Formats: sequence, structure tokens, C-alpha cells
Amino acid sequence: MIVDRLDRVPSALEQRTGWEVKPEGACRGDVCVPLASPFDLRELARRLGMELVHDQQHGLWALGPESGGRALHTAELPDIVLPDRNGEDFSLRSLRGTKVCMIAWASW
Repeated sequence: MIVDRLDRVPSALEQRTGWEVKPEGACRGDVCVPLASPFDLRELARRLGMELVHDQQHGLWALGPESGGRALHTAELPDIVLPDRNGEDFSLRSLRGTKVCMIAWASW
């Protein structure tokens, strides 16, 4: 989303990101992330894990999508079943209680 000011809530914020700025903070559904007052888009970007890039020549900022997921919607991992290296189903739930380092790769 392209914005020209950092001190006001972008009009398309909720439509483009699902986050709405309310008196209690940035909210999406039942999840609210507190924000300081007065509004500052830099803080919103930092608190929600969104990149904010400045184009100094044109006096514009680009607010990117969330990355890193700083606002948890739930602490429950869904039951994920993936094929192991032999093609057999492997449930991540079987590793419950152990530390796991998961590496994903895709060719595309």
C-alpha cells in the first residue's frame, strides 16, 4: 500500500490488510495490538511486522504485508501430516514436547 503521510491512518488499511485502528490499538477480529498515541505508521508497521519502505525522492512510503506474525491468533498448532523422505505420512504431533527445527523448500 502506498502512503504519503505517516501521521494518519491510511484509508485503505482495513481493506488491504484486515487491520483496523481503534482506540484500543490495531485490531483484526478479536486480536488487538496496542499502539501509542498520536498515530505513527512507523510504529504500526513495527508492531505488526510489516515492512515500511521510504522513497525519499517522491516523498512516498510503501507499507508491505505482515511478515513474522507478531500477533498470534492462537497458540495451537494444527495437526500437520507431511510425507517423510520415504513418502510415508509423518505427523508433527508425534514430536510434541521436543524441540523441532523445520526446514521447508520448494522448487518454484
